[in-house]
Amino acid sequence: MTTGTPSIYPTITYTDAKAAIRLLTDAFGFREVAVHEGDDGSVMHAELAHGNGMVMLGTKGKGGTFDEAMSKAGPAGVYVVVEDVDAHHARAVEHGVEILMPPTDQDYGSREYMARDAEGNVWSFGTYAPGSGG
Repeated sequence: MTTGTPSIYPTITYTDAKAAIRLLTDAFGFREVAVHEGDDGSVMHAELAHGNGMVMLGTKGKGGTFDEAMSKAGPAGVYVVVEDVDAHHARAVEHGVEILMPPTDQDYGSREYMARDAEGNVWSFGTYAPGSGG
C-alpha cells in the first residue's frame, strides 16, 4: 500500500543528539517535528522532517533493546532528495559541515553532494528521487 506518508524512517543514535538536531536543522534544513527528553535532558526520541520524509534519532546509551542493538553499529548513510543541490550545499558549507563530495552531476541524471556529520554519519543530498523515474 502506498500513501503520502513515508513507510521507511532512518533511525540514528548520537552521543550528542542535541548537537545533531542543531546540525540537521541549521545546516541541512530539517524541521523538528517532535523532541522528547528524559529527566536528565538527553534526547529519548526525536523526529525531524525534510520534505515528505523523516528521520528519527536519540541519545546513545539510554538503554533498551534498540540502543543495545545499535551499540556496535557503525555510521549510517542517509539519502535526501532536494530541489536545489547547490543552494543546499552552500547552506551546509556555511555551517561548517565536512563536505565529502561537492555538487556533482551523476551519469544517471542526478546532481548530488555528500557530507559527514560530527559523529561520522554520511548524508547525501541530490535531485534523484528513487522510484520516480528521475
